[in-house]
Amino acid sequence: MKTTGILRKVNELGRVTLSHELRKILGIEERKTHLEIFTEGEAIILEKYGVGRACAVTGEISNNNKVYEGDILLSPERVKRLYSQLHAEMYNKGLITIL
Repeated sequence: MKTTGILRKVNELGRVTLSHELRKILGIEERKTHLEIFTEGEAIILEKYGVGRACAVTGEISNNNKVYEGDILLSPERVKRLYSQLHAEMYNKGLITIL
């Protein structure tokens, strides 16, 4: 983690303002970019929501998750289960001969 040297107060509604410069550097567009909030000990971590995060099926958050055709984000475990299920269905329909 790298310090920015920026210090902000939390307002009465619990909001923190990100400076224009920081938003520009990080590519955070107002009303378009979603930020996900994580905690680690006493630290609050804001991260742009997107690729490399939550599995579309299980919701599991991992950097091992991968994006597949149609921009579907899946965990490695879910890919194995999905492959097995699809393979079995194709075998049962006679579309493939090896199980």
